[in-house]
Amino acid sequence: MSDTILSVNARARPLVERLLAEADALQVTVRRDDRGVCIVDAGIEARGSIAAGLLIGEICMGGLGQVGLRAGAQHGWPTWIEVRSSQPVLACLGSQYAGWSLAATKEETGGKKFFSLGSGPARALAGKEALYQELGYRDRADCGVLVMEVDRPPPPVIIDKLLHDCALKPEGLTIILTPTTSPAGTTQIVARVLETALHKAHTLGFALHHVVDGVATAPLPSPTPDGVQAMGRTNDAILYGGQVHLSVRGDDAAALALARHLPSTTSSDHGRSFADIFKEAGYDFYKIDAGLFAPAEVWVSNLDSGHTWHGGAQNMALLRQLWLQEL
Repeated sequence: MSDTILSVNARARPLVERLLAEADALQVTVRRDDRGVCIVDAGIEARGSIAAGLLIGEICMGGLGQVGLRAGAQHGWPTWIEVRSSQPVLACLGSQYAGWSLAATKEETGGKKFFSLGSGPARALAGKEALYQELGYRDRADCGVLVMEVDRPPPPVIIDKLLHDCALKPEGLTIILTPTTSPAGTTQIVARVLETALHKAHTLGFALHHVVDGVATAPLPSPTPDGVQAMGRTNDAILYGGQVHLSVRGDDAAALALARHLPSTTSSDHGRSFADIFKEAGYDFYKIDAGLFAPAEVWVSNLDSGHTWHGGAQNMALLRQLWLQEL
């Protein structure tokens, strides 16, 4: 990707401007801190909305993906997220992936310690993750946007770090806050269904430059005020309801292996609610089998041979059991 001239921050900027301009309609609030950094509340004090979550999903993908809503009770669930990108590696791993660890001690914050995994285009300005060396990509722009799945605004020490590492002036930085318990938060997390496939493909050692297109769907659950359950629902939506179709190039053996090993069904932890798995792991993500974080069902099409393979399967019965109340 070293020859790319695409700027995920520049491409995301019109979407950010739309979010700010339509804040009232999208039920988000916008403010500037003392230095001029723009902070968007999409679900902490603000109500937020599904529509805001869809737009934030496209912002996260650096303007290189489309996120939409589909209704129709497919597989017994009424509302689905659709995601597509013709630049899936850059959109999902170079921008959307929540890979920037941002932490501050209680001494640094003057109160409670803070932690968040930053996602979105500003990651590519900082380039703090080894992933960017593998991608051969680094963005340069005078504006940047970062999304945080948090229930309180970041402290000044974190904002200082963002400005420094991204080499941005305060007026050039936008931070979007999307707690998982909110409609916007739930929506933008489920919109990561394609990204989970790209991330697992990367961990499996598949040549990322051979991935040329991606389309994905996942059911959209209702948000819940319980933080662990909210996280469980968004993960379950992808692990048990997510469907991904990747178009790749290269040899058939690699494409076949990807279809066989990519789905979440290959994990030993598969088959139970993520909330239960997380509790049993002592609320430690690193004790959960990494192979679980993937869509339930995949298709892999090799454009060089014309062959397509299918792997995994949805478990909508489990999702209905977890999400539906008896009448």
